[in-house]
Amino acid sequence: MLVKPDKNKLRQKRHLRVRNHVAGTAARPRLNVFRSLAHIYAQIIDDDKGITLAAASSLDKDFSGKGGNIAAAKVVGTAIAKKAIEKGISEVVFDRGGYIYHGRVAALAQAARDGGLKF
Repeated sequence: MLVKPDKNKLRQKRHLRVRNHVAGTAARPRLNVFRSLAHIYAQIIDDDKGITLAAASSLDKDFSGKGGNIAAAKVVGTAIAKKAIEKGISEVVFDRGGYIYHGRVAALAQAARDGGLKF
């Protein structure tokens, strides 16, 4: 019998491996990305205090359109950058969440950079 590996478990292992080295501080919080088939989420986290400083997703009320495509990722990246700049955050550490830096994850990151975040 053919047994396929669980891609989400492999992603979670990659994410834990990266998280051993990447941590957000008050000076440079962590920009975390999570994507599902239907939506994409981004949040800026201070790991020292364990709090979320800003969050944006394709489920927000001001978002319109389909949430699981590259256009949605660009809108969410712009929104998270805007919210971060309003709170005085300009530099972050990017945490891709174990996903390949490609497609929606790369589009969100580039939109956040274009919005004024440095990473």
